[in-house]
Amino acid sequence: MGSADLLLIAGFVLGGLSVYLFVSALFSSNNDSRQLSWANNSEPVKSKSPVINFSRPLVHQFTLQHALKIKSPSYRKRVRRYILTSGLSKELNEDEFIGLQILWGVMFPAFMLVMNFALALDLPPLILAGLGLGGFVFPQMHAGAEKKRRETSVRADLPFFIDLLALSVEAGLDFFSAIQKIVDKAEGNDSVLADELGTVLKDIKIGASKTQALKDMAERLDIPEITSFVAVLIDAEASGASISKVLKDQSVQMRLERFVRAEKAGAKASQQILVPLMLFILPAVFIMVFGPVAVSFIYGGGK
Repeated sequence: MGSADLLLIAGFVLGGLSVYLFVSALFSSNNDSRQLSWANNSEPVKSKSPVINFSRPLVHQFTLQHALKIKSPSYRKRVRRYILTSGLSKELNEDEFIGLQILWGVMFPAFMLVMNFALALDLPPLILAGLGLGGFVFPQMHAGAEKKRRETSVRADLPFFIDLLALSVEAGLDFFSAIQKIVDKAEGNDSVLADELGTVLKDIKIGASKTQALKDMAERLDIPEITSFVAVLIDAEASGASISKVLKDQSVQMRLERFVRAEKAGAKASQQILVPLMLFILPAVFIMVFGPVAVSFIYGGGK
């Protein structure tokens, strides 16, 4: 049996598998309300990624039932962590996240493999493997990008928010009333920190303790500055220390940390700029300076 016969058999097997998955998806009795256990019991919001918006119907139709069969606790815990820290809990749940990985990491490369054989596209196997790997890590890349965006927004807003909290507490408001005032003022500004503080207030209203609500916010954001800030607040409340003094000290510390980060970023940028300088600018300067001398020497020596 030659290699052509093996490719033909593999094509038939993959084609049959595709037909089976398509038919089983059409006739399966999926209960979306059971499979999509949203915390707020509502429809998911539109994702910032057009790829996810395009993929959602395909995931529900073809891969969601397969994602439900993956029961590994450690893997699902890692997926929940990606969703939680990136703020995607209103866009995706863990079953859809895994379904996206199956769709773009398994089914799409398998479909391209069948098309490559059927249409004689002559795509190298390395490209198909790269498509599969890229598709599988795509949800993680999207989650990582969202987490980085949230970190940037929170670090920019945190010193200003702490100053407002300190002023409000000194004016006579208790800490959580001051949070409510700031959340109301920041409404419509697309502030990640304001949204998270609003979630803290909602958690307290539905029965969570203040300490647990703050710890949950620190876990959702997963930023060292927020974790430190929450720990200091919890210790101050437990020991009876002045909240306004704690907030002022935290504001000074946050601004100092932001200044240190800016210094590090500036030093890193000055080092990175050496690469294009050495590769592009210096060769051009050498050509302009020594080029005429070299031409004059070559042609002058020829005479």
